[in-house]
Amino acid sequence: MSPASVPDAVRFSGPLLQDDPARVYRELRREHGSVVPVVLDGDAPAWLVLGYRELHQVTGDPVLFSRDSELWNQWDSIPDDWPLLPMIGRRQPSILYTVGERHRERAAMLGNALEAVDPTELRGHSERFADELIDAICPRGSADVIGEFAMLLPVRVLARLYGFPDDKGPALVTALNDMIDGRERALAGQTHLFTSMTELVAQRRKEPAEDVASRMLADTSGFTDEEIVQDLMVMMAAGHQPTADWIGNSLHLMLTDSRFAASLFGGRNSIAEAMNEVLWEDTPTQNVAARWASRDTQLGGRRIRAGDMVLLGLQGANSDPQVRTDGSALTGGNSAHFSFGHGEHRCPFPAQEIAEVIARTGIEVVLDRLPDIDLAVPAGALTRRPSPWLRGLSELPVTFTPTPALGGSLA
Repeated sequence: MSPASVPDAVRFSGPLLQDDPARVYRELRREHGSVVPVVLDGDAPAWLVLGYRELHQVTGDPVLFSRDSELWNQWDSIPDDWPLLPMIGRRQPSILYTVGERHRERAAMLGNALEAVDPTELRGHSERFADELIDAICPRGSADVIGEFAMLLPVRVLARLYGFPDDKGPALVTALNDMIDGRERALAGQTHLFTSMTELVAQRRKEPAEDVASRMLADTSGFTDEEIVQDLMVMMAAGHQPTADWIGNSLHLMLTDSRFAASLFGGRNSIAEAMNEVLWEDTPTQNVAARWASRDTQLGGRRIRAGDMVLLGLQGANSDPQVRTDGSALTGGNSAHFSFGHGEHRCPFPAQEIAEVIARTGIEVVLDRLPDIDLAVPAGALTRRPSPWLRGLSELPVTFTPTPALGGSLA
């Protein structure tokens, strides 16, 4: 039985999923178990995996649950203008859809290029761009931390690490945020990002430098320039938005939860604790598309047919009561969450470390520069972006005592 033919298949959208996903996952788990039949935009069927153990099974078996989207048994009914095609496409030459030994070689190339990033240089770039962004708002006494800080910082740092000169950063910020917004400028943003990456790779092919793009081109595994362009785009998008939401969700937690009030007064350990709590309770990447069953199988008591799409419910698995027996307790240093994935296709460890440095440095700069920061609106008035995939605030209005800008910007 396919997920579409299950009588109580759930539409994977709606305001409740945006406003209170924890409640939605609890109700879905209670009504459907650990594997839920869902219907995506355009009535495309899929299975949503909410169980921690079941998600571990899916992500740990890349042969049975493949990343090869060509296996999908619904392609004949998918129109050319399906809104999820940018996320679930066919014949995409990026690492996301590469499988087997070639994927392992490609992952090693990316990991090596990112691992060579100098930690001191990374933190220096993060501090410099964060200070520049705070300089633009600190004299005013009020700001939207999401639109004026969190959504601008990660891509600036990543662009610098990848090999772009600093004067290209602002346009890349605009292009990437236009892509993520998914509205009328999304295609233009994608085109700008692709063109910029293509030009960077061509330049670095001729003139190598100490940057991520050059190190990828120097790899001896025989990847084409097109493949490297695609992977740079994937890394930019995957590294920017979740990191921006990690900053925003962590600051939101620290401003609204008394357990993390020490963070607002220089408690650096509390910053790390708040960031880890977000990865368990309010993770930026809520759900991931997708895996495809390579043959008929069983999962969580469901009959999965060959070619069925399986969605990774990261936040649902993180809150599985079988592993979170006391959901009200702080997670402390426990990092056994699924927020960076698991298995062959998880976020590379060096990329995870880069995201953590950018996010933590950004939060530290905010709290150092704006020590009396406070919410400008009631916590209940804050809204989330309407997406079942990524969870982040639309805005986070704050007030603080105006202070003079530091100056000394290099960008």
